[in-house]
Amino acid sequence: MFLTFSRKQFFLLMACVGLGLQVAQAQPDANFTPDKEDDYYKLITLPIPEDVVLEVGGMVTLPDGSIAICTRRGEVWIVSNPAISGSDRPTFKRFAYGLHEPLGLNYKDGDLYVTQRSELTRLRDNDGDGQADAYDKIVSWPLSGNYHEYSYGPLFMPDGTMIEALNLGWSNSLGHGVSLAEWRGWMLQVTPDGEMTPFAAGFRSPSGFGLNAAGDLFYTENQGDWVGSGRITHVEKGDFVGNAEGLKWSSLPGSTVSLTPDDIPDSGRPLYDVAKEVPGLKPPAIWVPHGILGISTSGILNNDTKGKFGPFDDQLFVGDQGQSMVTRVSLEKVKGVYQGVVFPFREGFASGILRLVWGHDGALYAGQTSRGWAAVGKAPYALQRLVWTGRMPFEMKTVRATPDGFEIEYTQPVDKKVAGNPASYKITGFTYKYQAQYGSPVINNANCPIVGIQVSDDGLKARLVVDSLRLGYIHEITAEGVRSTEGKALLHNVGYYTLNQQPDGPKLDRTQFAAAHQHNAAAMGSASAKTTTSGTVRKPAASASKPATKPAAKRVTKLPAGWGEPEFTITMGTKPGLKFTPEQFQVKAGSKVRVVFQNDDDMLHNFVVVLPGTAIEVGEMAMKLGLEGQQKNYIPSTDKVLYHTNLLQPNTSETIYFVAPEKPGDYTYECSVPGHFYSMQGTMKVVK
Repeated sequence: MFLTFSRKQFFLLMACVGLGLQVAQAQPDANFTPDKEDDYYKLITLPIPEDVVLEVGGMVTLPDGSIAICTRRGEVWIVSNPAISGSDRPTFKRFAYGLHEPLGLNYKDGDLYVTQRSELTRLRDNDGDGQADAYDKIVSWPLSGNYHEYSYGPLFMPDGTMIEALNLGWSNSLGHGVSLAEWRGWMLQVTPDGEMTPFAAGFRSPSGFGLNAAGDLFYTENQGDWVGSGRITHVEKGDFVGNAEGLKWSSLPGSTVSLTPDDIPDSGRPLYDVAKEVPGLKPPAIWVPHGILGISTSGILNNDTKGKFGPFDDQLFVGDQGQSMVTRVSLEKVKGVYQGVVFPFREGFASGILRLVWGHDGALYAGQTSRGWAAVGKAPYALQRLVWTGRMPFEMKTVRATPDGFEIEYTQPVDKKVAGNPASYKITGFTYKYQAQYGSPVINNANCPIVGIQVSDDGLKARLVVDSLRLGYIHEITAEGVRSTEGKALLHNVGYYTLNQQPDGPKLDRTQFAAAHQHNAAAMGSASAKTTTSGTVRKPAASASKPATKPAAKRVTKLPAGWGEPEFTITMGTKPGLKFTPEQFQVKAGSKVRVVFQNDDDMLHNFVVVLPGTAIEVGEMAMKLGLEGQQKNYIPSTDKVLYHTNLLQPNTSETIYFVAPEKPGDYTYECSVPGHFYSMQGTMKVVK
């Protein structure tokens, strides 16, 4: 008989069988209040004048400390005195207007450079009155008119050239991204005099890109076709980063990529494995688990503040538009290949984060918008400042690969006995499918046993010897049981390490961990005979002659026998901005209902009917499904869910049948995908 224990239960059991771990001493006392993100990083909302619609598309910090912001409505604003304090207010002055949905902005030698839908434009103030007098085209590119053809940039490279990135279009009829104009789905390089050449291919929605401390280029990608989950990729000239749609232009003069769409197998195997067979295909340096650490990765920013933003110098901070959050990334280069770990960092932003910049005060400024891309943060737009309070958070500062596992470095010394106990950690490896279909569930997830741990003398590092690690896989590293020497729990106890290469070098001697393993196994064996996962005596199994009552099915996709024609048929669709259409319908109590759900959007959705007043609760339960979320269609196991479809690909449909509740009332229907459920809701009115 095999028993399973939660980490907390395993911890307590080890203490009880006399392993001498002194776990209780490392736990906070009963009156201890867990730390919050706000204790270390404060969010300050900058007031925006009522006549300014600041739907941020691009941001850049200017030499005088002010911030230039372009908006999706085609304006550029200069925000002076952004580091407000007390009763001070920033000032806003419009610098330019009449632009076509600019989604990128930069500064060089006194001029602003802005990326519109179809061109890179230089804005110049010739007479010094604080307003642009000249709108000079640097270079332009074709458009088909598709709504999804966003353009991003410019990023100035060390050699003085600029990088632009062109979003794919979207086809509702095909249900996937399309490249309808030249170089859509490509990254382009532009010289100061306007010569444009292809740089790299395979992009879907490259909304964020930037340089790390070494000056290397990275970009963020959103889940979609050929993209199982959000990811961050190191981009070099000639790379193909995964989406096959733009390869239709690879035969054009100047192309740096020779692959064609036919060269890319739609097999559903992991991208890392396919890359071994497709020369030029570049696996990501970092995978960002969808629905766990965001749903739409955006701006990317290297921390060059020299200690002004806490202990994370030269790490990357990455925004997420859908979940209104910032994650933290620590990279390393192993055998010439980038890889590393992504951690949760700060939630609770007012709207969807699209752009990040550093202020002269060392604060992180987040430019936000939700129009067209609904976000957890309910504000339609916002400009917020994230400030380090000066307190040192207890965090996993970084994770590094070792020849036989991982080394975790902490920001504060740990309790060595607790941090040296394998029960304080759990490691799970998993990956995603590389396929033309939209997104991917987690696949091939498996536990990675921890053989032993060696904690450094200063308590700042713990080296974990780990079995069953796999190259190209994401490894969820949780350290729920670790405590600081002061008894504090980690502010964030999980990180996701993408392992592309394992370094060479000496391995730890495993024999030093053998005795402890035997002791642990003996203790577990003596306990397993009489305990269950809750630590109580196992009850006898229910008699086969008295089967449990089978609950009513919550997803019925075939017309039930004997129904005849349903009394109500509802055709349910979707529309941009995370909305259902219709947003309300009415049925009679106890009536037979058919719902035809058509996902007309460019992302995954489901249709879930829940008890009145429980939509947010059910959505948050779906978020807690973690790695299993997409596999389970983001449907949590709860009586609060009444009826549901499966998770649907774009441009697909599903029909479900159910009997309406007998109790009249307003029943909410929602999409329970993480981030969507906050706003994608409607009302089923049940009447007598």
